[in-house]
Amino acid sequence: MFAALTGLGLSAAAGLNAYIPYLLVALLARFSDVLALPESYAWIESSWSIGIAGVLLVSELVLDKIPIVDHINDVVATLIRPTVGGLIFAATTAAADVDASPWMQDNPWVSVVLGAVVAGLVHTAKAVARPAVTIGTAGMGTPVVSAAEDATSLTLSLVAIFVPVLVVVLLAVLAWLIVVVLRRALRRRQTQRSTAVPDSAGPSRH
Repeated sequence: MFAALTGLGLSAAAGLNAYIPYLLVALLARFSDVLALPESYAWIESSWSIGIAGVLLVSELVLDKIPIVDHINDVVATLIRPTVGGLIFAATTAAADVDASPWMQDNPWVSVVLGAVVAGLVHTAKAVARPAVTIGTAGMGTPVVSAAEDATSLTLSLVAIFVPVLVVVLLAVLAWLIVVVLRRALRRRQTQRSTAVPDSAGPSRH
């Protein structure tokens, strides 16, 4: 069960920033005994994999904080984040308690699908909320929200690995925060529209 929660948390984190949980898993598997990836996923902790993930992470951290550019980045990441989410879920749920299930052994694709779905849902919520934030704050809120998403992705990744029992709580908080940000941004957008609309009655005539 804990392995499944770890995979769930990492997949959700990938929906916000694909490279943070990926790189964390790769580094821990490479330089510690915290994670032991199965042989079929050993390439994740290779030097070239870590190097590419590092470069992509830096790019993501920069591009995602620039208004308008962040929306383009989200479009590009539509396939990347769910893919990484599915990959990480499948790799980390290869723990003993999951592998002990004959059904999971016969259906390894289930982990991939679950991870992709979770990451895809979080990514969709992020991509939908971002334009509202950009418009509602005239772009000023974009780097702030992006930094918060990065911090959330890192926190969720660490909790998923070291304290997986708290993953459900953090996901509930994440869902609530997304709803709050979206509602506030939409409210600001509606307020700006209402103040920008000219008097429908037109100029007065004397």
